[in-house]
Amino acid sequence: MEVCPKCGKVMVLKKTSKPAWICPKCGYEKPIGDSVIYTKVRKREKVSEITVIDKGEEEKVLPITTDFVCPKCGAREAYYWSVQTRSADEPMTQFFRCRKCGHTWREYV
Repeated sequence: MEVCPKCGKVMVLKKTSKPAWICPKCGYEKPIGDSVIYTKVRKREKVSEITVIDKGEEEKVLPITTDFVCPKCGAREAYYWSVQTRSADEPMTQFFRCRKCGHTWREYV
């Protein structure tokens, strides 16, 4: 990692005919010697499948909990499921859908 001596912004590596560190803010360019090793980074793969559960289908596929109270109607039974919505080192997000009124909410653990 290189820092721009002019503005202090982190510089990015540009692979051109002559590889160099380039500041994305001010355009400062610092040449790179022959000892650079390039590695190919694989981009994050896109989600290939998404499961959609329509209202009315919950009974067939989702478990039920009585540990939470619906913030809309006060009922004590809700369907629940978990999804990893943040980075992998963060806990999963729990989603709930009230069995009585159908209101859906989430809680971060």
